[in-house]
Amino acid sequence: MFDHLLSDDALALRAEVRDLVKWVPRDMILDMDRDRIRFPKDFLREAGRRNLMGCRYPRQWGGRGLDWVTTAMVMEEVGTLGYIFACVFGVGAELVCDAIIQHGTDRQREKYVKPLLRGDLFAAECLTEPRGGSDFFGTTTTAVRQGDDYILNGQKRFIVGAEGADYFLVYAKTDPAAKPHEALTCFIVDRSPGVETRYLYNLMGCRGGGAGRLVFKDVRVPAENIVGQFNNAYAVFNTMMIPERLGTAAMTIGAARPALDIATRYTSRRRAFGQTINQFQGVSFQIAESAMLLDAARAMIFTTARAVDDHCPPRFIRRQVSETKKFVTESCQKVAHHAMQVMGGIGYTDIFPVERILRDLRLASIWTGSNEVMAMIIANEWYREQLSQKPAELVRLPEEDAESAFVADEKIYE
Repeated sequence: MFDHLLSDDALALRAEVRDLVKWVPRDMILDMDRDRIRFPKDFLREAGRRNLMGCRYPRQWGGRGLDWVTTAMVMEEVGTLGYIFACVFGVGAELVCDAIIQHGTDRQREKYVKPLLRGDLFAAECLTEPRGGSDFFGTTTTAVRQGDDYILNGQKRFIVGAEGADYFLVYAKTDPAAKPHEALTCFIVDRSPGVETRYLYNLMGCRGGGAGRLVFKDVRVPAENIVGQFNNAYAVFNTMMIPERLGTAAMTIGAARPALDIATRYTSRRRAFGQTINQFQGVSFQIAESAMLLDAARAMIFTTARAVDDHCPPRFIRRQVSETKKFVTESCQKVAHHAMQVMGGIGYTDIFPVERILRDLRLASIWTGSNEVMAMIIANEWYREQLSQKPAELVRLPEEDAESAFVADEKIYE
């Protein structure tokens, strides 16, 4: 943790979060990985009781009025419990709440945000459908107006909290004839008649988060539960990409940290060929690279968080968040891989939790926008940013700083 980047208040809050981490029973962690706990309501209730969820939201709605830099710290610390703990913590308190805080009404904030941050209610975000995930605007779930309500039909899958959530943030098509960006509306959907958890996934990792498929069959949703403007879910989706991807990156660091800690201690004690194995460069260099990757990842997190706090231009934020999500998740997966590698066969067993950490972290580069989508966004924004600059706006033209820069016949582009 980069303590020098945190305020005194943030450091005090970190102590509170670490106290929550200590509170979590070992059996809860194990039972979630065994799917004996389908959804960790006790954990979320305790986090809410301690006023640790949604710290960056206004106090009037149950937050602490803090910033993104502090929130990144909170997400990292929660992640040390295991990736799934941060997933369920973030989905409700950072994603669903963010949409309602930014785009909802005071009535919605009073009814849905405050009890969620207290730990009295639980929420889930519904984006992915059986037909696809990255193609958000290809949503086939529909909502048709009927009097003062909308009738919702469709399916969503891979929903963390499908089992356990009390209400859902659902994107549905409300104008099939409109352009894709103008055809969707965002709704708050209570668990009510017609809302069914059809299937719970037997996941490779990140178990215990109630991930499943949701089926909506003729669900009646009051018009007052629209979040933002009718046919303008894009605005909600667009702002939520910040907490969804930046939050994911921050908590991934926390989930990878224990793997490095365990590997460091193990290699300092395990002996072979008459010395501890951390004396061998084949081992210590992997530990060194892991420490470097986590420090670099954390630097990206805090730099991007500060950019969001400082309201930097949206396109710059979009690129930075995408870069951060891609770099951090891939770096942390490499940290877990190194930890298992230097520990050898024992790392592949359940004697140490490294195997669970490795399984859990495999999700990081897939969900909240695959890293291939992140690369596409980065490339698009980078080219747009660089090619929009006129030569006169540049400090100098580096292309001209070559001996034969002005041999025009050699510069062939077609």
